[in-house]
Amino acid sequence: MIIPGQISTKAIALIIKYLTLWFILSIMLNTGCRNNTAGNLYVPVRIIFDTDLGSDYDDVGALAFLHAMADSGKAVILATMASNKYELTVPSIDVINTYFNKPEIPIGSPKSAGVDDRTFYSWTDSIVAQYPHIIKSNSDAPDAVEIYRKILSEQPDGAVTVITVGFLTNLYNLLRSQPDNISELPGTDLVRKKVRNLVTMGGVFPDRGRSFNIFMDSVASEFVLRNWPGEIIFTGNHIGEAIKTGLRLVNSDINNSPVKDAYRISMRLSEWDKDGRMSWDQTAVLIGIYGTEGFFDTVRGKITVYQDGSNSWENNKSGSHLYVNQKMPVEDMARFIEKRMMHLPEHR
Repeated sequence: MIIPGQISTKAIALIIKYLTLWFILSIMLNTGCRNNTAGNLYVPVRIIFDTDLGSDYDDVGALAFLHAMADSGKAVILATMASNKYELTVPSIDVINTYFNKPEIPIGSPKSAGVDDRTFYSWTDSIVAQYPHIIKSNSDAPDAVEIYRKILSEQPDGAVTVITVGFLTNLYNLLRSQPDNISELPGTDLVRKKVRNLVTMGGVFPDRGRSFNIFMDSVASEFVLRNWPGEIIFTGNHIGEAIKTGLRLVNSDINNSPVKDAYRISMRLSEWDKDGRMSWDQTAVLIGIYGTEGFFDTVRGKITVYQDGSNSWENNKSGSHLYVNQKMPVEDMARFIEKRMMHLPEHR
């Protein structure tokens, strides 16, 4: 038999339980939280992807990975930015977005001084010639800073993850941007308000060294990494070097794919890549979507970038920078990444 006092106590307990659940879900929905592994519940991560695609082709694998995440409901791609001034960078990004049935994704490019770096293997020429796209050159794309400011101003506070797998040129220009008709906030304050974290592929850890993505525009890198008003997670050179992907993709029966073509053309021309291409950029997308838990260990501290584009690292438990070390076995991570690189567009 249940007496009235007991009913009241149970009712209060149930109310507290459901209010707690509602509070947790509200936080997740408003901040774009990653997966709740216990309930297998995902709220899509809002991503701006910034790439130097054209100087290497692991960017293509990273963008394919990101589209697989969008099609699975784990990500929303807010924009795909070019940090490389090479004229076929934007058209190549447009090819990949169109292939995955998302031609509407905004693409921006730097209108300031910056790096113009093209691949030796001419895969960009091939995919731009063969596959549908709208934007014909970088010059035809809008200013990346304008797109950054517009998209960030429209997002909930603390909701956006920025993933950079190239030069930090666009972020340099964003941080230095001033209030305009898009937002009354200067760039640094806009980032502080809207961006949850920055995941960047670059850096040498823990010793001093030079990383391509950092030293190619060392002025931008030094400024951004010193002034970014939030947490930065680095996946450094030592991570992607060990993770080889692309061989299963190239040997698959997938047809009419610009992702496969970029790997097929490039891998056969490089003795280094006969067993697969190093997967630097894909690891940044992985971290941006899934976080680090189970995949990597993290070390917290502070990066310093010098005039010559080299960087050093200082451990500091209160620092806002983290770099990752491999935790998941390399072979398992390579399979995990390449499975997502081989994702096919929906409704094709």
